[in-house]
Amino acid sequence: MACSCSAPEPKSPAPGFRKALWIALWVNLAMFLVEGIASIQSGSVSLMADAIDFFGDSANYILSLSVLSMGMLWRGRAAMVKGLTMATFGLVVWARAIWVAQSGITPEPLTMGAVGLLALAANVSVAVMLFRFREGDSDMRSVWLCSRNDAISNIAVMGAALGVFGTGTAWPDLVVAAIMGSLAVTAGISVVRHARKDIAEARPCAVEPATNSSSRTPGKSSPG
Repeated sequence: MACSCSAPEPKSPAPGFRKALWIALWVNLAMFLVEGIASIQSGSVSLMADAIDFFGDSANYILSLSVLSMGMLWRGRAAMVKGLTMATFGLVVWARAIWVAQSGITPEPLTMGAVGLLALAANVSVAVMLFRFREGDSDMRSVWLCSRNDAISNIAVMGAALGVFGTGTAWPDLVVAAIMGSLAVTAGISVVRHARKDIAEARPCAVEPATNSSSRTPGKSSPG
């Protein structure tokens, strides 16, 4: 007996989405290098967290480009991986902030502020470019959330730089790092939930085994 329902037709990516992903990929890779070097020089946890986030986003964009022409099932699975990665990143940031709080390292605020402003300009440009794709499938939504979180994180990093400059302590940097970790965790959970929904809708309905399509018992003939 055939299944009475059917899997949804694969959705084609929105026009321009592939090009936007490539642009976002190169911007994120460039900013990962810039912020990574700056975080080492300044000793800032929030800047290092943002650099790691840029690297993670770059990997996620590569994953999105790899599955863009595939069906909803594979795109949903890719979004699931990205959601779990985002949440894991948040947990790592929390752990790093706790370690630095115990070590008593105070970051250099001028480098934090300057690089944070550069990163904000890059991320706002990417977020504006991806804004129209935010209501797409879970894969598109995960890309949008990455860019949105990055822009918010950059504003927070600049705020942390001002806080460190004004107080002479590392606490503003650590607080911002903790907030960035929270954003990553909540966004990751949101993407995972959306991905689970997409995967469930994309799975083809199971077809009952052929042996169940007949009322006959195997090995016995029908009564004459």
